[in-house]
Amino acid sequence: MQRVVRKLTNTYSQRQVLGFRSYCNDRVAVDVGQPTPASHPQLLKDGEITPGISSEEYILRRKKMLELLPEKSLAIIAAAPVKMMTDVVPYTFRQDADYLYITGCQQPGGVAILGHDFGLCMFMPEAKPYDVTWQGHIAGVDAALDTFKADKAYPMRKLHEILPDMIRGSSKLYHNVQTATPSYTELEAFKKLAYCSNVRDLSVYTHQLRWIKSPSELSLMKQSASIACQALLLTMMHSKTHPFEGMLAAKVEYECKVRGAQRMGFNPVVGGGPNGSVIHYSRNDQKIKDGDLVLMDVGCELHGYASDLTRTWPPCGSFSSAQEELYELIVETNKHCVELCKPGASIRQIHNHSVEMLQKGLKEVGILRDVGSSSYHKLNPTSIGHYLGMDIHDCSMVSLDAPLKPGNNY
Repeated sequence: MQRVVRKLTNTYSQRQVLGFRSYCNDRVAVDVGQPTPASHPQLLKDGEITPGISSEEYILRRKKMLELLPEKSLAIIAAAPVKMMTDVVPYTFRQDADYLYITGCQQPGGVAILGHDFGLCMFMPEAKPYDVTWQGHIAGVDAALDTFKADKAYPMRKLHEILPDMIRGSSKLYHNVQTATPSYTELEAFKKLAYCSNVRDLSVYTHQLRWIKSPSELSLMKQSASIACQALLLTMMHSKTHPFEGMLAAKVEYECKVRGAQRMGFNPVVGGGPNGSVIHYSRNDQKIKDGDLVLMDVGCELHGYASDLTRTWPPCGSFSSAQEELYELIVETNKHCVELCKPGASIRQIHNHSVEMLQKGLKEVGILRDVGSSSYHKLNPTSIGHYLGMDIHDCSMVSLDAPLKPGNNY
């Protein structure tokens, strides 16, 4: 026991000497609150901010955003807030997609400013000793400049001194409405522009940029989808001996995470029997009866990029004749819709084609009385799909009527 205490004491002393930096065998890597090439060489290559995405790509994103922003305008993007599960227990933090897309910072507490005159300016939180003891290091001003390659950086306590002058020099403001914080919305300069209706939602521009993925983003999305597919296949095999919704939800999450996913994209939908018809069913607390089908709607996130897939199967091992007839109709419709997924088509057009095929097929099997029946929309009130990317329902500001382009994901 004394040996263990002595070892822990020595380790603690080393950490004090190193200023609470993470210790490596051959070098000391400064802890900036998230993986870097120095601290996590198994994840990131030199020059990357996110695994697979270089600092050059982040800088290019900022340049493209500035090209979209009107002259004499400013963009303000706040990090996502920390949400609490209890008075002292936070939910697992997930960064806002727009803030992550522009900065690469995965941590709360910051505000990023984009302007034509100065590029990217980041206001960063300052860690107090108490916070470091309980929660670990966070990215500060140095990390903003060195890791995230900001053009300027200041501590958050300077925001109320510096940002008002930036705002006063602008005729229009664009900000992330979803993460707006009083740290800047209560500034008199912000209120003045808002009163004149010169404050707009930045997502009009960020979603336009995020809609078309780069080769690096497409690679991460393929990896994310591959992880979810492998996890779901293993869960399907698991279902024969463990026909419980909760067990299948746990199995698919485990299989995703051991393959590198940081989190699930959403709470897995595992609906056995009639529960499968509840679109966002989340209880996952029922045993799946013999002869029933189970529907799973799952997805995971890999380094900020999501996957989303749905499959239905019989845990008992075989479809009934009625189940098989309906299943084959849906599979055939799916194949036709995949063939339509080409540049120039729109999600709305593909959806309308699926409705026509399913209405006709459901009439043939006797479920619908006529092709034009409104009963179809009671059976299936959902759309054929949605855009996919950093969020599960990605780029909601982009119309479903927009012609698809290379680099779109849905």
